[in-house]
Amino acid sequence: MNKKRRPTLQDVADQVGVTKMTVSRYLKNPTRVAQSTQEKIAIALETLGYIPNRAPEILAQSTSRAIGVLVPSLTNQVFAEVLRGIENVAGQSGYQTMLAHYGYQAEVEEERVASLLSYNIDGLLLSESYHTPRTVRMIETAGIPVIEMMDSVSPAIQQCVGFDNTAAAYEMVQAMIAQGHRHIAYLGARMDVRTQLKMQGYELAMAEAKLTPLAMTTNDASSFSLGALLLQQTLAKYPYVDSFFCTNDDLAAGVIFECQRQGIKVPEQIGVAGFHGHDIGQSMTPKLASIITPRNDIGRIAATELLDRLNGKEIEQSVIELGYRIDLGETL
Repeated sequence: MNKKRRPTLQDVADQVGVTKMTVSRYLKNPTRVAQSTQEKIAIALETLGYIPNRAPEILAQSTSRAIGVLVPSLTNQVFAEVLRGIENVAGQSGYQTMLAHYGYQAEVEEERVASLLSYNIDGLLLSESYHTPRTVRMIETAGIPVIEMMDSVSPAIQQCVGFDNTAAAYEMVQAMIAQGHRHIAYLGARMDVRTQLKMQGYELAMAEAKLTPLAMTTNDASSFSLGALLLQQTLAKYPYVDSFFCTNDDLAAGVIFECQRQGIKVPEQIGVAGFHGHDIGQSMTPKLASIITPRNDIGRIAATELLDRLNGKEIEQSVIELGYRIDLGETL
């Protein structure tokens, strides 16, 4: 299929009967042309379906008014809320977001970063703290502000906004132990860096209590059905398990649904805790125990910091720790 020719500034000018410069002035600031001309240009733009070509402006000013955003998944509710926070800030400031996802694969992230940088983006928001050496070199060469989100502990290229995944997991497992649980199984999916950090917190809490860690992990994507499957596999291998700490609320909800299907009482027979405080867990009965994380705030603050730096503000905090909250719900 041949690419259709787009209407140009000259096409609009010819239809209105004015110069191309007049149309250009209108696009930059409508009040700079006469009222009667404003109305004619607006009608011509609508009729022709004119789409502004920003390439000359980007080349002339070396700015795109766009920021790149990389997330590992477009279906994970965690990042949907982070994106909402970013968009609320970027849109109000006149910036466009260019979104790319990389499926939790560092090599794919490298490709996406290269692609975004080729569009001369002004800044970059990343969802990982660990990257390929080439990704880091490209970012350093580009010389643009970059902020890494979701993790406040791992080394950052310039600046990070998030919370301590290991400490959050450690604190939740401590709470589960305090509730009387002794045979706690950890359910992990994807096994990305953050999942591994949570697992470290789980193992630390278990070790301090002199309890044996039991982990059931997979590289598959999280889902309710995967949570149900992991529960089945865990109980088949470790029938004495009395509770589950899950790397996210999707798995935890799946565990509860499967317990209900099998007639296992929660929390009387099995305790369940998740991570992130998704709406489904907070709305279900019994209410899911979870670690409430500030996803929207992470996106909002990361975008605000990025735009402040684009406006010349120096980094005041290289690490912005937003914390978390333990909610024991009704499933422990």
